[in-house]
Amino acid sequence: MQEQGGERDGRMTDAGLNDAAGTPAGAAALQVGAFTLASRLVVGTGKYASYAEMARCLEASGTDCVTVAVRRERLLNAAGENILDHLDLSRYTLLPNTAGCFSATDAVRVARLGRELLRDLGNAGSEWVKLEVLGDQKTLLPDPVGTLEATEQLVADGFSVLVYTSDDPIVARRLKDLGAASVMPAGSPIGSGQGVLNANNLSICLEYLKDGDPDYPVIVDAGVGTASDVAAAMELGVDGVLLNTAIAHAADPLRMARAMRAACDAGRDAFLAGRIPRKRYATASSPETDRITPAALSPN
Repeated sequence: MQEQGGERDGRMTDAGLNDAAGTPAGAAALQVGAFTLASRLVVGTGKYASYAEMARCLEASGTDCVTVAVRRERLLNAAGENILDHLDLSRYTLLPNTAGCFSATDAVRVARLGRELLRDLGNAGSEWVKLEVLGDQKTLLPDPVGTLEATEQLVADGFSVLVYTSDDPIVARRLKDLGAASVMPAGSPIGSGQGVLNANNLSICLEYLKDGDPDYPVIVDAGVGTASDVAAAMELGVDGVLLNTAIAHAADPLRMARAMRAACDAGRDAFLAGRIPRKRYATASSPETDRITPAALSPN
């Protein structure tokens, strides 16, 4: 058992293995700018069969932060229902996003419109934004130039910017230098379900972003397909995972939401625990030395 609040092998650990309620240490609060999140899983609100199903899945996921496309025309579904009527704003912190924007100009405009809307509702989420500036409709990969431009403008405008980007470490570092509150590299293309395709690049992003600033929040955004993808991302040392389609389009969304919650906690705990090194050959679990009773003598 490690010491509470201790350090092992140079890695700071959460205080203790469990809290009084048995919550895994990996569930410890995540600080992103001025916002404190109890869960390290951020969940989207799109693509569900109904708002009622969305609400059930959000609760099952354990998230306390949900991201919403805040263009006014996207707040209403085909039946004229407003998504905000199905979100418990006393329970969830809203993270407005600029989904569907393909230029810095459009993304900045949508972010400002979202801020006005949420301010009118008295919601604290008005002061931050998940920035997306997409390159094209086919890949939905980020436009690096537009993303850099929009980040600079929104930071200057007082936003706490959580920015969706590729797994390019150089771009990630430049976004942080511009003042992004969190850099969120994609595991793989949005909605693709491919998981983390380039763990090496993601590890370098972590190295660059946390150099001299170990508490800087790095969140994997996009590409998750199932619970093992979340666990794998968290085991690399990212601070959180943002996902939507993997729950909303699962055969059983509610069950998948529960799986994602467990995977996020398990992956975080595994990272803090520190995995054993990979070795080419076997290492006996029951060694031949330091036994209480000596091994039987060979007949030879």
